[in-house]
Amino acid sequence: MSQTVPSVPAEPTAVVGPETAPNLSDLTTLRVGGPAEAYVEATTEVELIDAVRTADDAEVPLLVVGGGSNLLVADGGFDGLVVRDVRRGLDADLSASCELEGPPCGGATVTLPAGQDWDEFVAHAVANEWIGVEALSGIPGTLGAAPVQNIGAYGQEVSGVVASVRTWDRATGRRRTLALSELGFGYRTSVLKRSMRPDADGELWYPTPRFVVLAVELQMRIGSLSAPIAYPELARRLGVEVGQRAPSSEVRDAVLELRGGKGMLLDGVGGAVAPDHDRWSAGSFFTNPILSADGADRLPAEAPRFPAGDGRVKTSAAWLIERAGFTKGFGLAGEHSPARLSTRHTLALTNRGGATSQDLVALARAVRDGVRDEFGVELEPEPVLVGLAL
Repeated sequence: MSQTVPSVPAEPTAVVGPETAPNLSDLTTLRVGGPAEAYVEATTEVELIDAVRTADDAEVPLLVVGGGSNLLVADGGFDGLVVRDVRRGLDADLSASCELEGPPCGGATVTLPAGQDWDEFVAHAVANEWIGVEALSGIPGTLGAAPVQNIGAYGQEVSGVVASVRTWDRATGRRRTLALSELGFGYRTSVLKRSMRPDADGELWYPTPRFVVLAVELQMRIGSLSAPIAYPELARRLGVEVGQRAPSSEVRDAVLELRGGKGMLLDGVGGAVAPDHDRWSAGSFFTNPILSADGADRLPAEAPRFPAGDGRVKTSAAWLIERAGFTKGFGLAGEHSPARLSTRHTLALTNRGGATSQDLVALARAVRDGVRDEFGVELEPEPVLVGLAL
């Protein structure tokens, strides 16, 4: 059985110049950033590839934007072409591939364009009993960004359901499909993200990676119960033990409540509609540090420690930030600072209204330096900084 939800592209938009191009503040969840030199919206895969290829052939800097939830762009804007992927829709192939013994089961193979809104897809998946993304509810952004960052929350990562990613390889000028085994997933990283660095020939792919995501293929089981709950906070909210399952719809509701309580939802998601500057953020600004065993031993005894593989240890960036003296709502100029830590979650840097990119960078730099001075740990930013550096 196949199920198709047709794409609903916006009206095609031709390349426009700086006089009519939107500010990046209108395209990013931090709501900062100046204008683009040129701007185009891609409503088809062909349009997306043509825009990328045209920019590369002309050696024009390129910034491909989806939901804008992982970008901090300079106030001066972007001196190049901004391409926004506005494609929507999904195609699902459902198959009853069950073993002879055991309860009824099945599988769903879902192919989505990179511009598809992530949480809209998660809501659709939960409603159709596709298992494996329910704990990733409420994460802002698009499908194209999900495997690049290997998004994760509450014990799930998107790498658990990705089968392959179809990309445009800017180095070869060809489409290239990367299978799961080729994607090199790790904590908040992938081959796609790591391609945003100089390659063997010294070519720098930045701020858009070498591999531009065109579409993502996901494979999920079918059922009314979620994947095993792996995160203690979520398990407690659901009233189950870690490792048990719960109805996927209840998992989604619980995750949205938890994220909403931390200011980690966009307007209109999970009932989050009242004005709230805690939502003017890029989510968690710093990744949780992964340390060597020796590095972890140098932390205070009470610091969180989680095995990360290869003998390394992951600790909590939020714990380090708070113990370094940065409290919820911290700003460099106190409560009147235009850029402050969220009043609900110390991992989020927020725009309280009127903040500039430099305000946010200054705050991020202060937090990073404070943690380094206190614990000797260097925090790494999660968003892509465009025209800026810590």
